[in-house]
Amino acid sequence: MAVAGPLAGIVVLDLTRVLAGPYCTMILADLGARVLKVEAPGSGDDSRGYGPFVNGKSAYFMAMNRGKESIALDLKAPEDRRIFEQLLPKVDVLVENFRAGAMERLGYGWEQLSARHPRLIYAAASGFGHNGPYKNRPAYDMVVQGMGGIMSITGQPGGPPTRVGASIGDLTAGLFTAIGISSALHHRAESGKGMKIDVAMLDCQVAILENALSRYFLTGKSPLPLGARHPSIAPFAAYKTGDGHIIVACGTDALYRKFCAAVERPAMADDRRFLSNDKRSDNVDALTAEIESALAARSTAEWLALLEQLGVPCAPINDVAAIAGDPHIAARNMIVGIDDPEAGPLKVAGNPIKMSAFADRTTRPAAPAIDADRARILRDFDISDEPAA
Repeated sequence: MAVAGPLAGIVVLDLTRVLAGPYCTMILADLGARVLKVEAPGSGDDSRGYGPFVNGKSAYFMAMNRGKESIALDLKAPEDRRIFEQLLPKVDVLVENFRAGAMERLGYGWEQLSARHPRLIYAAASGFGHNGPYKNRPAYDMVVQGMGGIMSITGQPGGPPTRVGASIGDLTAGLFTAIGISSALHHRAESGKGMKIDVAMLDCQVAILENALSRYFLTGKSPLPLGARHPSIAPFAAYKTGDGHIIVACGTDALYRKFCAAVERPAMADDRRFLSNDKRSDNVDALTAEIESALAARSTAEWLALLEQLGVPCAPINDVAAIAGDPHIAARNMIVGIDDPEAGPLKVAGNPIKMSAFADRTTRPAAPAIDADRARILRDFDISDEPAA
């Protein structure tokens, strides 16, 4: 089941469900780790019930759990606890995304496990982390998007609260947890000691606010939604053309002057209001009006061809269908296949981490059925499935 990659030989005991944790362990599996997914007997991961469905199987679950192995264990049942405890000394990493205190109540918290398994890396991804006044609160992506400030700077000016289009609360937590695990593995290689990694979804939203926090501390004012416009660089937004919109991103004065020449508005380059990025940002509404007046003369496709030729950063606003058919995305192997024995072929996102030492495969192993790998896991780790005498 494990694939070639830099984490080959690393075994991950995955107690996670839905998205933040499974996204983390999917990354680890893509990088070569063997991921043993521990699921609740009967029901399994909650996301097995999320649509869309293909021949009765959740495409959501299949996309996030490709390349893993499943074993069903009830960690409150004595026989399943016995199997779990025999696995613990044979794995490198345990990942869980329960609310704070849940693992301690089962007898498997960090303090309890590290005393018996000092090399174990214990990674916890939760809504609010394992300390602080919110630690016992439940959380979903929408909860931390709302609390973490990201929704306050997303959407159109004066518009209603707008969720980021992907589950960025879960996904960033998965990414930061994977980074923490990789770092802990390096530390263990040097020190021989495991560690606990505590990643909070809310913390991750704060971490990706970019310069919004700095702007608040400098001005005393909370940043507001700006639509598609950058808060401190201009022109850096989506602009109307003759038949749609185009992204134009001029991060330097030289690029701005090149853009002015391309749209045949040399006066814009010498306008006192637009001579520097600071001045363009201060006069961004007037600048936008000038730019959209110029861009109205041609279609988006015409402007893209001209600006790309001149080296001005620009882009269309693609929908998912356009991305799925984009030749560059195909060349980068960012759409890969899964051949599920029951659901059939499924297309999913590839691994954006390209490594010269390992092939970037065009296919990925399928996601497991509940408890499908029990026999192999018990055999490989020399564990008996027979009840204790």
